Amino acid sequence: ICSFVRSPKGFPKLKNDTFLRAAHGEETEHTPVWCMRQAGRYLPEFRETRAAQDFFATCRSPKLCCELTLQPLRRFPLDAAIIFSDILVVPQALGMEVVMVPGKGPVFTEPLKEVEDLLKLRQKVDVTAELGYVFQAITLTRHSLEGRVPLIGFSGAPWTLMSYMIEGGGSTTMAKAKSWLYRHPEASHRLLRLLADVVTDYLVGQVAAGAQALQLFESHAGHLGPEQFQDFALPYIRDIAQAVKSKLKEEALPLVPMIIFAKDAHYALRDLAHAGYEVVGLDWTIRPQEARAQTGKDVTLQGNLDPCALYAPKEKIGELVKKMLEGFGTQRYIANLGHGLYPDMSPEHVGAFVEAVHAHSRHINKH
Repeated sequence: ICSFVRSPKGFPKLKNDTFLRAAHGEETEHTPVWCMRQAGRYLPEFRETRAAQDFFATCRSPKLCCELTLQPLRRFPLDAAIIFSDILVVPQALGMEVVMVPGKGPVFTEPLKEVEDLLKLRQKVDVTAELGYVFQAITLTRHSLEGRVPLIGFSGAPWTLMSYMIEGGGSTTMAKAKSWLYRHPEASHRLLRLLADVVTDYLVGQVAAGAQALQLFESHAGHLGPEQFQDFALPYIRDIAQAVKSKLKEEALPLVPMIIFAKDAHYALRDLAHAGYEVVGLDWTIRPQEARAQTGKDVTLQGNLDPCALYAPKEKIGELVKKMLEGFGTQRYIANLGHGLYPDMSPEHVGAFVEAVHAHSRHINKH
């Protein structure tokens, strides 16, 4: 595998490019669909594969990541695969220790407490040395997909990563991380810049390894108000898009479509539509028509079914999907949930969601 990592050649020919065409704003016969966290604990085979393994050990095994990425595609006619990994591999690459605690989630053994703690972080990160296992997983998975659908690579965005590094795990308020923005704006920008540089190299490395699209997760955008988002999140989101694209050109790598998903950031949709991404991902708290009005005609939208809608009976899921497709229109649109799948969801209901998107979008396109 490793010989492919920097310049992967000989990948199988892509058979279903619906997702990529929609991302680029080209016409599609049906609306493409994939799900955030589609490789996850709602699948019994996922739980089986992961059972005896430490979470981050799984992330470091290209073979296991490949298997977990492929599992949902064996069940559902999804239009894209997303590599199985975690956004917190980036803080690990900077030298921080993160452990996954069952029932609690990720925990940093030594979160950043004082500005001086920034000195403990690696200031220069060789992404191939630190995150090469992700690149190997991407290359292996791209071959194993046999061209069935495109493979999406991803990273957390700087503010979201920073908030984890300071909070030391999940938080309902993000008060520790946000206090840095108010008390230590300069140090915050130093950290965000360091993260943006690493994320840029990491995303470029994923394309070199075979990723055919990239998603940036600003999962904690909703903890910021419009002003803090303008100061501490948006500039880095913009910089990453620009830097990734210019490095891909420099390295003669494919210019893959990029998706920005900033959860709960409807106050920033106009800005995000002009931040250099082909696709803007949406959570479930905004009406499709409103999102279209704010983002204009030059970006593709992705989302935004409430994940909890998948607890509804299958017929109801079909109705909700139809309504969503009528709201967004079937073109320049990628169907998805407004956030990830939850572990207790029924695989049958996920299947009903995927099938409803294909059936209703084909029907709307015909008529």
